[in-house]
Amino acid sequence: FVGNSTYLDDHGPPPQKVLPFPSQVVYNRVGKCGSRTVVLLLRILSEKHGFNLVTSDIHNKTRLTKNEQQPYLFTRHVHFLNFSRFGGDQPVYINIIRDPVNRFLSNYFFRRFGDWRGEQNHMIRTPSMRQEERYLDINVCILENYPECSNPRLFYIIPYFCGQHPRCREPGEWALERAKLNVNENFLLVGILEELEDVLLLLERFLPHYFKDVLSIYKNPEHRKLGNLTVTVKKTVPSPEAIQILYQRMRYEYEFYYYVKEQFHLLKRKFGLKSHIRKPRPRPEFFIPSPLETEEPIDDEEDDEKWLEDIYKR
Repeated sequence: FVGNSTYLDDHGPPPQKVLPFPSQVVYNRVGKCGSRTVVLLLRILSEKHGFNLVTSDIHNKTRLTKNEQQPYLFTRHVHFLNFSRFGGDQPVYINIIRDPVNRFLSNYFFRRFGDWRGEQNHMIRTPSMRQEERYLDINVCILENYPECSNPRLFYIIPYFCGQHPRCREPGEWALERAKLNVNENFLLVGILEELEDVLLLLERFLPHYFKDVLSIYKNPEHRKLGNLTVTVKKTVPSPEAIQILYQRMRYEYEFYYYVKEQFHLLKRKFGLKSHIRKPRPRPEFFIPSPLETEEPIDDEEDDEKWLEDIYKR
């Protein structure tokens, strides 16, 4: 999303100790990683804090042509773009990812059956899908190696961070390492959906002019009720054998996911947040790794506000 904040116009200079804030923020949201929940929050926050929220209705075109690769900003499912190539300022990038198998399963059933917002939602999204494809058993899809359940289609998260280069779409070390590099050099924050409340806490800390009060809005029962409408329906859990095959096919995705998770936990430690081991849920989500317990906050000599200023100046 883009925020051209009107804070200074409406309120005068910001209070002391409030960091200089970026005027351009991009959320190049990864599909089926909680982005609809975050966009719902952003709509509320843009009204509350007076910044411009620009969203795109394009959901299925994640790569840009050379003519489209111009310095404009919005929230969209789009692979990372380096704006400095055009002589423009690099915006602040943020994103959220989730366990790759869970993301894949959510997408598989969402394409077929939609969510609670409308019974016919899926028919609008995939009107040309044949009935035998719509009701294809997930285990058959995986075990019999249907294109939808095998590479390169399973190589999905990494290209969002690797970028527009053709090699970013090829499962392998090159795309993986480039994605890691971009996370380190070009993203203010990449959080994990399994710890969304902590992601929102850090966004409020790093980008207060956009995300102030986001957690209280998220926890509001009325908003929770609205958010529940975006939950994918008719999801089923594949067999352990099928899950193991997905893990093997998605090994680069998992290496990236665990790298991001480790970086996210380091960031949480730096700002005094702990990760608590969750109790297992009653439904059979045995394939979700439990969040690890992080250590005590790091006593770092580097000033937190200077660290954020350096991020904004990149």
